[in-house]
Amino acid sequence: MTSTTPTESPVTTPPRVRIVVGKPGLDGHDRGAKIVARALRDAGHEVVYTGLHQTPEQIVETAIQEDADLIGLSVLSGAHMTLFRRLLELLRERDAADIVVFGGGIIPEDDIPVLEELGVAKVFTPGATTGEITGWVAEHFAD
Repeated sequence: MTSTTPTESPVTTPPRVRIVVGKPGLDGHDRGAKIVARALRDAGHEVVYTGLHQTPEQIVETAIQEDADLIGLSVLSGAHMTLFRRLLELLRERDAADIVVFGGGIIPEDDIPVLEELGVAKVFTPGATTGEITGWVAEHFAD
């Protein structure tokens, strides 16, 4: 008589993506950034929220120290062109251009193609759902 043991099926969990969520500049409205950070965390990713009033230098430094895969910026101040451009320049200077940058906030539609040309992977405008954001991360970065 032979006995068989049930085969255990491997548990597969989606890979965790490391994401730094930054709130650069003088804008003090961080509710949306906190909601996005929590949604990304709840989707299984490792998220570091840098807090308010961070400089691009501070956000890049955090991303490098945390070995981040992605940086998400929330910009409501109207300074999005300057802040995204500087952050991308710093990533190149620090040999960290492999960190993907995305963002959202009050960003005019006409500025989105320019940001994409600069190297911003995705821009979410007001009204984007957390599901859209977490879905985009899952689709493009969770191998």
